[in-house]
Amino acid sequence: MTWRLSRPEFKANEGEGNRRAMRALVDAGKQPGVLLYEDGRAVAWCAVAPREEYVRLGASRVWAPVDDEKVWAVSCFFIDKPARGKGLSVAVLEAAVEFARGRGAKIVEGYPQELKEKLPPAFVWMGVMPTFVHAGFREVARRSPKKPIMRKTAEKKKNGAGK
Repeated sequence: MTWRLSRPEFKANEGEGNRRAMRALVDAGKQPGVLLYEDGRAVAWCAVAPREEYVRLGASRVWAPVDDEKVWAVSCFFIDKPARGKGLSVAVLEAAVEFARGRGAKIVEGYPQELKEKLPPAFVWMGVMPTFVHAGFREVARRSPKKPIMRKTAEKKKNGAGK
């Protein structure tokens, strides 16, 4: 819910309030992202939605819109600890692009970190640049030394494959 609420709203709902807000989205029929399963257990998550649903992105100097294009935004990843190191971040990002494409997205945008040193997973919840590069994203803007804005065209080609 970090990007879906203003900073004061997020802080006021901290913990259980934000969990309830996410549950309310799901109960209302929204699909706030994608899950990957392994042996019937969810092991990876990627939040993706039309950018306008993420009110805090627009308020950020670093993540402000690059242009007037309608984009879907990838805002959060989580990989279950025992499942890390298996390439699931790329797989769940690719699933997020397919999810967005299936709902009419033409462009999917992400906000990874370009790491100069290894950080704990809790500090890279928006993803890391190699994941996005591997999934076919390209850098379109950078307003902070370690935080590129990356995009991938999600439109279907005439043969049905994505670009």
